[in-house]
Amino acid sequence: MLPQRVATAIIGVPAILAVIWAGGAWFSVVLGVLLLIAALEFYAAVAPPPTNATLVENPLAAISPVRLPRLLNQRPLGLMGAAFVALLVAAAHHGGDWWAGTLALAAVLPFLWLILRGDGERALPDWLHTVGGVLYIGWLGSHLVLLRQLDNGQDWVYLAVFATFANDTSAYFVGRAIGRTKLISRISPGKTVEGSLGGILFGALGLVLLNYALGLRVDAWPLIPLAVLVPVAAQLGDLAESLVKRGAGVKDAGALIPGHGGILDRLDSVLFVVPVVYYYALWVIL
Repeated sequence: MLPQRVATAIIGVPAILAVIWAGGAWFSVVLGVLLLIAALEFYAAVAPPPTNATLVENPLAAISPVRLPRLLNQRPLGLMGAAFVALLVAAAHHGGDWWAGTLALAAVLPFLWLILRGDGERALPDWLHTVGGVLYIGWLGSHLVLLRQLDNGQDWVYLAVFATFANDTSAYFVGRAIGRTKLISRISPGKTVEGSLGGILFGALGLVLLNYALGLRVDAWPLIPLAVLVPVAAQLGDLAESLVKRGAGVKDAGALIPGHGGILDRLDSVLFVVPVVYYYALWVIL
């Protein structure tokens, strides 16, 4: 697994740097596609369709002449939720009013399908799955667009993303090297207290170094709380996705990224970190 992780990083990191640097529509389009895929992974895990595909239960599989991958085996509400995730990114790109309006539609329109379907027994869990995915992946993830649009937004996104990677990478290696005490074995049996503390330490250090390397020059007093909040948020995001996967009975959300699983497996920490950095920068620093 380690060689795969290294190979993925060699390819992925320059691509991430380039997309963040490009900003604008390019950044929003790439982010929208990634979050769309992450949402499809989420819905395929938490609300899989029945095996006997029909137009009502699994429209893509019903009309496809070939067997579809798990990612595309989706209930109509899963496809609707994934579409709203991508629309939230586009709406964030165009402004706060569009963003808020899209979120409101994402809460209301699934009810239309549920009313037409007329299945009261499954209506509440299906609505909660749909809106939960939109909030978890679309609303949290679209904060990347808002963060990129701030003054020095390029550097703020670099800070959030790569400080998160510093936490994830150091927690992984410290946990493998000296991890002995299980953190929360019922949710994520592979995580250890030692790995978690190592992630917080090196994640905080990475954020401080990135602050000066990127030229943000945030003063020490506002920087110290942020340096603690970011790795803590990253680990909560990782545990949150582990909780979802545990409840859905799957090991990984997907298999698109060698050594990491799916897109959601790679973005889980970032989803929690970016809103923290955005609101902290907006309310405390800028």
